[in-house]
Amino acid sequence: MKDLILTITRAMVDHPEQVSVSEIMGDRMSVFELSVAREDLGKVIGRQGQNAEAIRTILNAASNRKRRRSVLEIIDR
Repeated sequence: MKDLILTITRAMVDHPEQVSVSEIMGDRMSVFELSVAREDLGKVIGRQGQNAEAIRTILNAASNRKRRRSVLEIIDR
């Protein structure tokens, strides 16, 4: 899942080397914290949150296959 988020996000931003994802695992749920360069934050979130919502949709579809719940949080540095 972590690699999936990294691949999608790095394709969107101008500074792909500054993209990082950390995972906090629970029993049935994982929380992914995505951080990007401040200049790229708007690109990742998108107009009215459309890009962020699309990433979350893809993440949820992949998580459902593994019978887990996943949450994506975009961290502002």
